[in-house]
Amino acid sequence: MVQVRHQSHHNAEPEKVDLELWLDSLPVQLEQEERQRLLQTAGRVRELCAVPGVDQGDWALESDPFRAGLDIALIMAELHVGTDCLVAGLLYRVVREQRISLAEVNEEFGTTAGDLLCGVLRMAAIGELRLQQDRPVLGQAHAQKDNIRKMLIALVDDVRVALIKLAERTCAIRAVKNDEARREHVAREVFDVYAPLAHRLGIGHLKWELEDLSFRYIYADAYRKIARLLDGKRLERDQFIVDVKAILTKVLGNAGLEFQIDGRAKHIYSIWRKMQRKGIGFSQVYDIRAVRILVPEIKDCYATLGLVHGLWRNIPNEFDDYIANPKENGYRSLHTAVIGPEGKILEVQIRTRQMHEEAELGVCAHWRYKGSDAGEGMASTYEEKIAWLRQVLDWHDETGDTGSVAEQFSFNVAQDRVYVFTPEGDVVNLAQGATPLDFAYHVHTEVGHRCRGAKVNGAIVPLTYVLQTGERVEILTSKDGSPKRDWLQPGLGYLRTSRARAKVQHWFRTQAREENVDAGRHLLEREFKRLALTSVDYQRVARKVHMRTVEDMYAAVGYGDLPSAQVLNAAQGLVERRQEPQLKLARPGATRYRREVQVQGVGNLLNHMAGCCKPLPGDAITGFITQGRGVSIHRTDCARLVKLAEATPERVIDVEWGTTPTDNYEVDVAIEAYDRHGLLRDITGLFANAHINVLSINTQTNKKSHTATMRLRVEVPNLASLSKMLERINRLHNVISATRVSQ
Repeated sequence: MVQVRHQSHHNAEPEKVDLELWLDSLPVQLEQEERQRLLQTAGRVRELCAVPGVDQGDWALESDPFRAGLDIALIMAELHVGTDCLVAGLLYRVVREQRISLAEVNEEFGTTAGDLLCGVLRMAAIGELRLQQDRPVLGQAHAQKDNIRKMLIALVDDVRVALIKLAERTCAIRAVKNDEARREHVAREVFDVYAPLAHRLGIGHLKWELEDLSFRYIYADAYRKIARLLDGKRLERDQFIVDVKAILTKVLGNAGLEFQIDGRAKHIYSIWRKMQRKGIGFSQVYDIRAVRILVPEIKDCYATLGLVHGLWRNIPNEFDDYIANPKENGYRSLHTAVIGPEGKILEVQIRTRQMHEEAELGVCAHWRYKGSDAGEGMASTYEEKIAWLRQVLDWHDETGDTGSVAEQFSFNVAQDRVYVFTPEGDVVNLAQGATPLDFAYHVHTEVGHRCRGAKVNGAIVPLTYVLQTGERVEILTSKDGSPKRDWLQPGLGYLRTSRARAKVQHWFRTQAREENVDAGRHLLEREFKRLALTSVDYQRVARKVHMRTVEDMYAAVGYGDLPSAQVLNAAQGLVERRQEPQLKLARPGATRYRREVQVQGVGNLLNHMAGCCKPLPGDAITGFITQGRGVSIHRTDCARLVKLAEATPERVIDVEWGTTPTDNYEVDVAIEAYDRHGLLRDITGLFANAHINVLSINTQTNKKSHTATMRLRVEVPNLASLSKMLERINRLHNVISATRVSQ
């Protein structure tokens, strides 16, 4: 039932409130230093309330910020939090109304209190959202309120932040008792978001109050009907539980069992919810009268069940063995309903103390099977964070340690989802690492197609920006925009979700085949030209990527089904042999591997990469037998090799790349750019981030044309990594071109 608390400080003017008396009413033991700190904070809040503040939309609290702070701190004290948390609770309203800044809080009251308030203010953005019952959000299966619940957890890195916000919302819903205009809005927010959050955190006494009060304001007729039915049976029900406990105590004691029996009151909202879920009447709610029996071991559970069923007849279809068949969330217990004394229905739950402890600590995700309307499972890291919050809360409540426990309050588990706002205030649930372009396609396919830019929290960001939880995202579109093929290049970082990528691919697939063929041809030719691959056998490459013709390969690249990187990978190991008269084919013979190069028909000869053309895995290569240095490996189109072949064609042999290249290969890169401050730093930074070793750099500047020419020698493992790096360099500000140097 709704809890009623009497607060004496509500009966006096702020300047007449006895703060010492208020301190004495707190259900915690305080050291003298802590008492003094709280007195000073409360006194400072009273002073600040004389200064006009700025309303930040937190109009739900009818009381003034001073009394609200006292109420919040009182609720926090019931949760046995530390002094820093109580200080933050006292200050929350005056900070929210901008009567004091966070910087001033850090200076006057310490950075811990300031950090807590910063976290609560982030959560306060939830109050600005439009909460509607079961409203789909942007085509998502989850309701808006479910996204908001998960967003709250993603925002909370300190359990005390969640507790302060729950305490503040509890004060808010108490304060609107006589305000019909504000009551429904506050009740809906509490009912949809904060009551389930309190339930999931295991804060039972707040959860029941939030649920019953919000239910009372939203569904007034149903609340009054159930309340009347319960009020007529309250004393009778209480006496019935006393009698049942006496009977069970005698029977279980005679059986030699060790046990603990608790009666459990059924709250109004819980009764109504069960009636709605099962489509039954009040008389069919069997657990209005209920007891829970805790025993040491599993065998004692079944022994106790046998004794209960021996005492009273069980009701068919109302027995559940969650010990032999645990729920998916791990919950274990025996549930049975029996016809007890006086022919009245009684629910009995039987479990071990360990099972009860697991349930209370959140190992069995109670919110998912009973406290949530959505049946979908949550992300594992989300569940892990919730379980952690409950464990810290329970540990803190048991030990009362306000010092060492605080060290455990930081939670750094990486989230696998991010929750961002639309400009209208909806919450969108995206995969970790999502970009504004992923967000645009999540909102609507056409918004994604026409996307040309994005704002995050009002500031322009690149489309490759990685979104963070709590940010507000706005997409900038053009009237006749269309997707860019670069969006499908994995190395460029435009799209991180398969959903958005599939929509872009579908758009290109629907275009005319001729357009896709031309686009794919242009893309591959540009890619191979950049890599100085001038003699690629496209027919062999097409077969390697399982395409019947080169045109089919171009089309697949054009509409995005075949990434250009995959074509590059397919080119590795393929050799284009020049069938010229002066080149003598190798004699058939032994084959061996050495440094990733397969040498055909020459026995056990050394080999090395030619310094003139520096071939890479994937290049078409040819061998030349040197005097004293084994086989020199050249690119097939190397000018020096052509001269050598003309002079001594009998020393030219066929070679192939091996199947498992592991070494890095030296390659020269030429960069043309308009000169600017920091250009070299940006370029070398890209190589460093990609873990590519730069062996040498030569830079020349033309002051007349204001251009710079750079020649770098770097080590790369393969063509694909080189291609990705050149693409990134080409996208740097002021860069004209970045290509591989063939000679």
